[in-house]
Amino acid sequence: MTLSKRFKRTAGRIIAAACALACTMSLAACGQDEAGKIRIGIKFDQPGLGFKKSGTYVGFDVDVAKYIAKKLGYSEDEIIWKEAPSKQREAMLQNGDVDMILATYSITDERKKAVSFAGPYFVAGQDLLVRKDDQSINGPEDLNGKRLCSVTGSTSAATVKEKFASEVQLMEQPGYAECATALFSGIVDAVTTDDIILAGLASASRGKLRVVGKPFTQEYYGVGIKKGDTQFATKINNAIVDMIQDGSWENAISDNTKGTNYTPDVRYNPPTPDEGEDA
Repeated sequence: MTLSKRFKRTAGRIIAAACALACTMSLAACGQDEAGKIRIGIKFDQPGLGFKKSGTYVGFDVDVAKYIAKKLGYSEDEIIWKEAPSKQREAMLQNGDVDMILATYSITDERKKAVSFAGPYFVAGQDLLVRKDDQSINGPEDLNGKRLCSVTGSTSAATVKEKFASEVQLMEQPGYAECATALFSGIVDAVTTDDIILAGLASASRGKLRVVGKPFTQEYYGVGIKKGDTQFATKINNAIVDMIQDGSWENAISDNTKGTNYTPDVRYNPPTPDEGEDA
């Protein structure tokens, strides 16, 4: 073997080894990206609650999450935001993809079989969103023969199937943005979900949509966490209490529902967080 060939072969081995080392270090770095940070699941497509906008995240759920994270010792740049679609929330917590979820996540007995909750941090009520000029729907009593839209996997869709199945046609979509588009185009007559979600959509519509304002359920929003982590739940509950007491909770509601005249139901809000997973 000539010196030139031997040099080329040796150089090739060195380069290959360097590449392998670089790949290994790169993978390690990727794994370390989340070290020392908190991973929070939110919605990316709910104006006023959890909305991804030009690489930033805004909404009431986002504000509550930031407040809790700060109380837990995390700055905003130590938060990793992850999208948490309604039908994937339990799996995300069970698989350890996130540390907690604030995504209009109603506390239910069925969900508590799979995950635990801190909170509640808000009590919403299922309501109706209609086009501003539509006066034919002014409450759930006017739904006979109407076409509704809600999100797959949501408690709102389940409520419609339970209470109004014989009266309405229900279209299910993956997100409320799709429902709002269907409402704008006349494919459906109303969107139904929690009033604060509808207020966010109404605010984003610039006056083209309105919330009917006759809620017919109570939805207790909780912070979803891994099943059985009662110590974590207690820390989160303490943060929620502080947020309510120092006025930050009320400011967050006001900031994220501007222009809608939305007011939370004072019979249930602000709520009193319970300790432990049975919140």
